[in-house]
Amino acid sequence: MKLKSPISRRRFTIKFFYLSAVVLSTDILLGSCGRKNTEEEAKSNPPASADPCSDLSGVSENDLELRKKFAYAKESPIIDNQCNNCNLYLPAKEDIPCGGCMLFKGPVSPSGYCTYWAPRV
Repeated sequence: MKLKSPISRRRFTIKFFYLSAVVLSTDILLGSCGRKNTEEEAKSNPPASADPCSDLSGVSENDLELRKKFAYAKESPIIDNQCNNCNLYLPAKEDIPCGGCMLFKGPVSPSGYCTYWAPRV
């Protein structure tokens, strides 16, 4: 009975490099599966705004309409009539960077204003 000849070093090295190349390229291809392009990521995940008082992502449509109805503005056109000296203003808490309002939901800037501004007594 004749035994098969052992693999030469040269054939082993060549097969090893081919196999390594296949494994590496498969890893690269599979690693990139499921990842979005950076342009697609930017479109689907817009950057968080620098001002948390401008983030209205958790506010319902009804509350947004109410804000418009009260003509809420982030910056008051009247210096003495700002949200931070309004009787309806709810000051910011430790874990929340923006205040609120008793009239509508959502973040309220301390320097904001609406038509229902009421002076603090």
